[in-house]
Amino acid sequence: MRAGRGWSRPRGGAANVRAPRPLVGRSGRRQTAPWVYLAPALVVLAALLAYPVYQLGLISLFKYTQAQVSGGEPTVFRGFGNYADVFADGEFWQVLFATVVFAAACVFSTLAVGCALAVLLTRVRALPRLALMLAALGAWATPAVTGSTVWLFLFDPDFGPVNRLLGLGDYSWTYGRYSAFFLVLLEVVWCSFPFVMVTVYAGIRSVPSEVLEAAALDGASQWRIWRSVLAPMLRPILTVVTIQSVIWDFKVFTQIYVMTNGGGIAGQNLVLNVYAYQEAFASSQYGLGAAIGVVMLLILLAVTLVYLRLLRRQGEEEL
Repeated sequence: MRAGRGWSRPRGGAANVRAPRPLVGRSGRRQTAPWVYLAPALVVLAALLAYPVYQLGLISLFKYTQAQVSGGEPTVFRGFGNYADVFADGEFWQVLFATVVFAAACVFSTLAVGCALAVLLTRVRALPRLALMLAALGAWATPAVTGSTVWLFLFDPDFGPVNRLLGLGDYSWTYGRYSAFFLVLLEVVWCSFPFVMVTVYAGIRSVPSEVLEAAALDGASQWRIWRSVLAPMLRPILTVVTIQSVIWDFKVFTQIYVMTNGGGIAGQNLVLNVYAYQEAFASSQYGLGAAIGVVMLLILLAVTLVYLRLLRRQGEEEL
């Protein structure tokens, strides 16, 4: 303090200055704060999902057919009998294999188309970019039933323009097993690639331009730039869109049901979702259908846990 104005320095100098008090419980508050913010969403999700999942699991443990629904016969507890019947059915394993292969083909095709168009968006001018974005978002916003009906018309053997352009005459795309799956794959990719395109495009825009310019100056081709520069830098984004595409394509229902008329001729185009629907409602075996639904739920839950683990690992790597 200034001397001569009645002020004097406190004795002891800095020794008498109080040390700051330690903040007690800050780490505890940091751990509980995210859960406080997530609590409303968790309550809503629990209210919307917990009871239906509980009912699904409960029905899967009983013999529950139309007779039990109408009250003509009492429900019979079977335990895991429905699951034993499902796993002993050879058709279930065939449908599961077809579902896995079909979902993998859809995911690979969706990622390939979405990533290629995302790179294209960075190479075109503003007006073509806007037109492509609007067209992609229009495909993304189209309801699945509407999109499936439009694609059926395009490939119709009598009135569709595709057969006329290709000179295929009255060839029926939905008659053969593989051609029907291919037709459904095209529709699934058409309505799914916009999500991948927009997400990857946003990731590419966040990459420093100096990195891409340096790779181009070194003589790298566009494919080499994508493989060696962009793909490693976009790995977190690519992981997210891949896992989400797996979840969406594994539980495809509307496209298969509409475009193959409920699973194709003699069930040749069945996937797990349609198979469970047929067992539950077409055959009135609600217990078997619920058991298939629980199996699908467990498979998708495992995929989701892998997805969350990958996200957590990537977050730790970034830190």
